[in-house]
Amino acid sequence: MKQTDFVVTLFEGKENPNNLTVAVVMGVNALKQGHSASIILMVHAVALGQPGAANGVDIGAPFPEVGGQLEEFLKLGGQVCICNACMEHNGFQADQMDPRYVLINAPDVVRLLMGAKGSLQIT
Repeated sequence: MKQTDFVVTLFEGKENPNNLTVAVVMGVNALKQGHSASIILMVHAVALGQPGAANGVDIGAPFPEVGGQLEEFLKLGGQVCICNACMEHNGFQADQMDPRYVLINAPDVVRLLMGAKGSLQIT
C-alpha cells in the first residue's frame, strides 16, 4: 500500500451504480490534476474487487462507463485497495480479487485517510 493525496472510500457496489460511478470519476479526476489517488472498497463494494466486476456499469451521459474509467484510473497510477475484513465477511477470498488491487486492514485505512490531503466518503 502506498500513501496517496486523495482517498475515495466506497461502501456500495453495483447495487448503487450512481455512487460507484462518482467514486471512480472523482479518482480519475484527482489523478488528471496531478494528485496521487486511492479508492478503498469496503463493505458491499468489495465485490468490485473481482476482475471485470465494474464492466458494463453505465448510468448514462454525461458519465462514462465505469469499467473503462477504472482501467484509466489504474493506468494513470491509481491504487485500488480492498478491505480484507470486509472481503472475508462478505464471503470472498483473496484469490478471487484482481491481483492489481491491494488488500488492506483497518490500520491501513486509518493511515490512508489521515495521511491524505483530501478524501471523499461515498455511502
